[in-house]
Amino acid sequence: MCKVDIKNGDTRIDPCMRKAIEILSQGLKEHLIIKACCCGHKKYPMTIVIENTDLDWTFELFSGVTIPRKRKFYIRDKKGIYHIPEVTNKK
Repeated sequence: MCKVDIKNGDTRIDPCMRKAIEILSQGLKEHLIIKACCCGHKKYPMTIVIENTDLDWTFELFSGVTIPRKRKFYIRDKKGIYHIPEVTNKK
């Protein structure tokens, strides 16, 4: 599990997810692109956002929830932890 780095404003892959994302990206077809990911930092579920360019569809891999945005998939909670509202609010 990685440490939360709220001060880092740069786009990056959580250190604890780097190997998994590297392996997953090697196995994906060309029309499937990993757009974003987050380990959840012990508060939210792990998420990986994938875009299917053939179908113009963006979804979260583990939940299957469609993400209606093309960017800014994550929002910060009051403590500065990023999460995807469609996934964390899923009923």
